[in-house]
Amino acid sequence: MTTSSSERGVSLGMPELPAPGYPDDVRQRLEGDAREIIARYPDSRSALLPLLHLVQSEEGHVTRTGMRFCADVLGLTTAEVTAVATFYTMYRRKPSGDYQVGVCTNTLCAVMGGDTIFEELQEHLGVGNGETTDDGKVTLEHIECNAACDFAPVVMVNWEFFDNQTPASAKRLVDDLRAGRDVEPTRGARLCTFKETARILAGFPDERPGAVEESGSAGPASLVGLRLARGEAAPARVVHPREGGPHGEPQDRTVHQPSPTEHLSSHDAPQESSASDPAHPAGPVAEEGE
Repeated sequence: MTTSSSERGVSLGMPELPAPGYPDDVRQRLEGDAREIIARYPDSRSALLPLLHLVQSEEGHVTRTGMRFCADVLGLTTAEVTAVATFYTMYRRKPSGDYQVGVCTNTLCAVMGGDTIFEELQEHLGVGNGETTDDGKVTLEHIECNAACDFAPVVMVNWEFFDNQTPASAKRLVDDLRAGRDVEPTRGARLCTFKETARILAGFPDERPGAVEESGSAGPASLVGLRLARGEAAPARVVHPREGGPHGEPQDRTVHQPSPTEHLSSHDAPQESSASDPAHPAGPVAEEGE
């Protein structure tokens, strides 16, 4: 005896209809931007990545309409475009918030507190991974390494860095984003919305006055090795020694005063670290082979 597909709970469904096109005025505007992007490359299909950012800047995520547009202007199939759009995690496949809050949960950030930050933010915001708050402001996700391990644990908002975070500082950060208060990254330009960020990633200039000049360069901790290689003196460090030394004697507390060129975020967490314990130096405790 055989059973039908409906009896087995399988729905064959109808083939998905082709994606609708953009309204004429939107398509005309996007085509002008697309021609500018494509002209940068000797092979037009090399423009697919920035074009996906372009259509993402239109609706806040990569829609079927956006992928159809990319395919049309590049002479590709929608299957070829979809294969790329679904491969890279920077392309959103569903509506998301004005601010993409990513908590690094890769190895170093995780052991330094990233896992705890992510768990507490989920509870604080009432959303899961990849979900958006009811007000449409914040989409929370865990992200892989963003090459900022010297500032772990790191939270990113629309790909701007918020270094040395704690659960408390991260919750204050998302609360400020939802309330519309000014939020200043540790490094880089001031925040803009995710749509605006996507357009910049498509290769168009950031037109906000002063935004490029204030973006700066790598953070101080990232440049220590370069300075040492050049024979420059090591920069001052933030050091909060233990209250007592190896034998319980009090120790001086040294606090680093930031220089005018060192930028600290208004949402930096307290940067606590321990001084080395002379009684227990780091390194092997046995000879090799023992």
